[in-house]
Amino acid sequence: MQQPVFTLYRRDACLLCALAEALLGEAGVIYAVVDIESSVALEARYGTRIPVLARDDGAELGWPFDAEALRAFVACAP
Repeated sequence: MQQPVFTLYRRDACLLCALAEALLGEAGVIYAVVDIESSVALEARYGTRIPVLARDDGAELGWPFDAEALRAFVACAP
């Protein structure tokens, strides 16, 4: 099974997060999900910036992003 190269930082009951997940699904991106409310450090880091898609190389794509921006971000993955 292929390991995700991407992590979506989100929180429950977040409409923007649901929109981001829909875009990721349409693009066929394999990703892990992290609820920022599970960590004080993540809550402090991402707070109101969610959803944020992070690559394993440390690059981040913050909301708002569209399908074109997502494709470009994914294409640059190591």
